[in-house]
Amino acid sequence: MENRFPGHRHDRSPAEPAPRQTAEHDRELAMAEMYAECGLLRELAESVDVRLDDTVDSLTALDQLLPRWRDDPQVSQWLGTDAGLYLGTVIRRQVPDARWQLAADGRPLMVLGTGFELDATAIGHDWAEQGAPQLAAVYRAASDG
Repeated sequence: MENRFPGHRHDRSPAEPAPRQTAEHDRELAMAEMYAECGLLRELAESVDVRLDDTVDSLTALDQLLPRWRDDPQVSQWLGTDAGLYLGTVIRRQVPDARWQLAADGRPLMVLGTGFELDATAIGHDWAEQGAPQLAAVYRAASDG
């Protein structure tokens, strides 16, 4: 007897992802890997025994550092970029459906599952130059949706 009602069939193979979706996913993974490096921030953290393990606790530890780097604007600039990229890395790894996306001008944005965009490097620069917003507070807001 033939089944006249459409429904789930177990004899079909799963659909292959569209080539464009696969390319976008691969590009986002490559960006995420590159952004997670944060060399200057990792050096600073290591020098003061802060472990960057992609958790909110590591963001809290960074928030508590004495901002000795503010004496050198060039270091502050690079450190701000790294701090923003690290913040985005923690969000991407801990918050469901968060992903990196490039803005039209080439800036890396962290896009939450809700569609809300965070300019991670701008946040990092503000943190490095002024101490606010605190990285852990931004993470908590992002993880709340």
